Amino acid sequence: MQLSRAQFQGHPFQLVTPSPWALLTSFSLLILTIAAAMYFYGFANVGILVAIGFITTLSSIILWFRDVVAEGTLLGNHTFAVQKGLNLGVALFIISEIFFFISIFWAYFHSALAPTVELGNAWPPAGIDPLNPFEIPLLNTILLLSSGASVTYAHHSLIEGNRRGTLLGIIITVLLAVIFTGLQRLEYYEAPFTIADGAYGSTFFFATGFHGIHVIIGTAFIAVAFFRILSYHPTDHHHLGFEASILYWHFVDVVWLFLYISIYWWGS
Repeated sequence: MQLSRAQFQGHPFQLVTPSPWALLTSFSLLILTIAAAMYFYGFANVGILVAIGFITTLSSIILWFRDVVAEGTLLGNHTFAVQKGLNLGVALFIISEIFFFISIFWAYFHSALAPTVELGNAWPPAGIDPLNPFEIPLLNTILLLSSGASVTYAHHSLIEGNRRGTLLGIIITVLLAVIFTGLQRLEYYEAPFTIADGAYGSTFFFATGFHGIHVIIGTAFIAVAFFRILSYHPTDHHHLGFEASILYWHFVDVVWLFLYISIYWWGS
């Protein structure tokens, strides 16, 4: 069968076909946000709406990522030029996350460096018993830094063709991340203050809570890479999703170091 010239692509870029997932994700997030706000304000029977928003958001993300995996792994659309663009997108996304956490640290230091009369001209404010930075926070720091080392080992093992080392490194990383999340939950349960305890409580739980959400997302990100490696999707020179999860995880590590030093250690 002879192919016409119009059937050949004269450039290395991917022309994405129309997809419903971006629109579905937008509406799902809108439902989830409105439902969550209503839930926080005590509206009755809004839990069902929160569940619908969460399930539709999760489903649309899974289906969208499924299509991206198929395009890169099975259809061969992720050429080197496309990979370069996707890497740039991941880098810009992480930069936007950096500025998000900068705003959180800004709010924290705004109160901590110059505590007002309402705070008793002291930080932590009177009546607040801060957490000991050398107990669970220090253990969590060790766990998170160790997970960064293990995921880096998994990355280098993949590049060198060491499949067993890659899988072992990822398993260790996910295990350490799950332990970190469990200890964070225990810390919240035993904390002698709440998010309603003034500027200290709100900034503490806002900063560490959003970091915890990022840890959970990063854990899922790396877990997906693990199952893709089990299915022989990534290769030693084409593992864009795994690289993105590693960059995201190192970002989570660095943010935690700033959180530990400024909020747990200096702030106590």
